[in-house]
Amino acid sequence: MIEPRYRQQTLYEQAVETFMPDHKKLLWEGWMLKVDELLEEDDLVEIVHKALQQRHPQSGTRGRKATPAEVVLRLLVLKHLKNWSYEALEKEVRPNLVYRQFTRIGGETVPDAKTMVRWGTALGPGVIRQIHEQVVQASRETHVVSGRKMRVDTTVVETPIHYPTDSTLLGDGVRVLTRAMQQIQQEAGKVGTRLRSRLRSVRYRLIEISRTAKQRGEQAQQKIKSSYEKLMGTARQVLAQAKNFVAEVVSGLKQAGTPLGHIRLKIYVEQLKHFSQLTERVLEQTKARVIEGNTHFKDKVLSLFEEHTEAIRKGKAAKPTEFGKMVKIQEAEHQIITDYEVFEKRPLDADLLLPSIEVQERLLGRVPKLVAADAGFFSSGNQTQAKEKGVEKLSVPNKRTRSRAVWQHQRQRWFKRAQRWRVGCEGRISVLKRKHGLLRCRYHGMEGMNRWVGLGVIANNLLQIGKQLARKPAPA
Repeated sequence: MIEPRYRQQTLYEQAVETFMPDHKKLLWEGWMLKVDELLEEDDLVEIVHKALQQRHPQSGTRGRKATPAEVVLRLLVLKHLKNWSYEALEKEVRPNLVYRQFTRIGGETVPDAKTMVRWGTALGPGVIRQIHEQVVQASRETHVVSGRKMRVDTTVVETPIHYPTDSTLLGDGVRVLTRAMQQIQQEAGKVGTRLRSRLRSVRYRLIEISRTAKQRGEQAQQKIKSSYEKLMGTARQVLAQAKNFVAEVVSGLKQAGTPLGHIRLKIYVEQLKHFSQLTERVLEQTKARVIEGNTHFKDKVLSLFEEHTEAIRKGKAAKPTEFGKMVKIQEAEHQIITDYEVFEKRPLDADLLLPSIEVQERLLGRVPKLVAADAGFFSSGNQTQAKEKGVEKLSVPNKRTRSRAVWQHQRQRWFKRAQRWRVGCEGRISVLKRKHGLLRCRYHGMEGMNRWVGLGVIANNLLQIGKQLARKPAPA
């Protein structure tokens, strides 16, 4: 049974309140006190409570008492405030008085890391979005944000994959297919097609390709092609074996001895089908890229496990190609992120400006007077439509024109000042990556990417709101 909050204090909490009545002022940072007040809002707790009740049909009324929704919310916020793993979160909260009080665990048992992983999955990106919008409304109600200014930029959040080469992708495919077939053989016994493991041969080819790739010259290129052809031949043999295993399980030749084993067999067969299709795609792209020399092969597979990964070029010298998803970060005053979005396919930056203005108007109830962005967001249509929407000052440079009037417009003092303010968006993205984990997503799938980015943005907003409120003098 899931409840919004713990109903009564434990003896531990009563003792702390009795012997250290001012422990919060003594031990807590100023911003933490303000964030604690923000997270007390019933609306925030109710969003999480409703989501957790959807895990099972009767989660809200039956079963043993689970961790309250308030504790779930605060633990997830603390995790992304500190950029900890779930294991580190469990380890840090257990002995720390401040963190126990902040998360409302008090004297209760700290949940284990696996339980907290399931909470994050249960909330989902839609719930995270609701929490984010509620936090933005709190920034508006506390007068931290007015919505007069807006700046927007895009970045790439990497997915948890290794560098994708055709050889390592083929190696991944062979490894996963072999593992699934081993599990089927263990469950069904040695009937029908016998598994022949080719993992050692594949590992040898991967090492051979890796060493030869460091060499130069026509001879080295021919040797690489020869190694790839052998690797592709081995991968095709493993694919054929996987198809035989699937056919034998479907026909009933390979059977499990228990009902639970029958369910596991179905799971293994689905894995074989899924990864066989991906491995076949990798074989096609390897043949086109390595053997035929077509390096512009479309719809390349970059990972067998994070299929949504895109190869994105942002023009960085240190990292010319990034593997992940494009993310939009939109800010108002005091570094408060009013909106974020993870894109299925990389869009043009210019297509994001007008929707961003509309989102800020919806969330904060007003059109921003000043909008700043980099040159990638410029288009003549954006200039005209933004003015029609009520934007008074639009600071988006046009670097593709030689018009004297345009250059004079962009040399105005307010335009330059707005561009200097816009650069702060780069700094905020850097903070999100260094401090809140947006350098690389640790959750899996597109939903995991949305949850990861959303929780990082929420943590940033709460921290900034807390710092702004802590600076304000207390009322007399």
